[in-house]
Amino acid sequence: MKKTYTLGIDVGSSNIKLILLEYSDSPVIIDKQTEKIRKRNPELVANQLIDFILERNNLKFGDIVYLASTGEGEMLSRKRGHFYSMTTHARGGVYLSTGVKTVVDLGALFVRAIKINPQGKVLDYKMTGQCASGSGQFIENISRYLGMAVEEVGETSLKSTKPETPSGICAVLAETDVINMVSRGVATPDIIKGIHLSVANKVVKLLTSVKAESPISLTGGMAMNKGMIQAIQELADEGKLDLEFRASPDAIYAGAIGAAIWAGFRHFKLMTN
Repeated sequence: MKKTYTLGIDVGSSNIKLILLEYSDSPVIIDKQTEKIRKRNPELVANQLIDFILERNNLKFGDIVYLASTGEGEMLSRKRGHFYSMTTHARGGVYLSTGVKTVVDLGALFVRAIKINPQGKVLDYKMTGQCASGSGQFIENISRYLGMAVEEVGETSLKSTKPETPSGICAVLAETDVINMVSRGVATPDIIKGIHLSVANKVVKLLTSVKAESPISLTGGMAMNKGMIQAIQELADEGKLDLEFRASPDAIYAGAIGAAIWAGFRHFKLMTN
């Protein structure tokens, strides 16, 4: 029987994530790749990424029955359909951790808490506002100011012994607080842990607001950050919230996974109509 291949591509503010999926009743990830945009044209980067994945797997674009985009991928000319990122993260979160009842998308620009059914259908959600102080971009900006790679902040945060939390009012005030902390000689791990706690506080408030049920699948780039996961768990425990958090090593690909799965579903639905 001929295999059915789909592609899911998640265009973020700084990274593009791509999933090659063999679609069936039990979808299987064949390959995956992520690429930083680095001020380049996102569509150019996306096309290069698609061609790279296809070549690596000895496939042609014609072998793909459906290419679905999500995130900021609406501009991609090679896509066949586009899916809202909340629905793709919900479905990707279920794929990465079966049995979850809530998905938290820890994105670069905002955070969303999404209540779902067993199939990954969105039942309810809450999300942070436009202020960057509750986002992955905020953490990346702070890490850059501290002279660290964003990949280092998680482990650094775990070394904190006396975290100092900045203002949570807005990113500008919080960044000013960080500058003051540096001038006062506050240890870098304590600054980083304080930043994580500040963002985690927003996450826990969203979970409370949406009446989140456990277990919870963490998705998005910040879900790869051990310090962030620890901070969320600490604040949930302090609030006496009995919540179990799960973060897959592929959490950054959740949106692309969901897009690839919805691509297969849409393909076969169109065939039967």
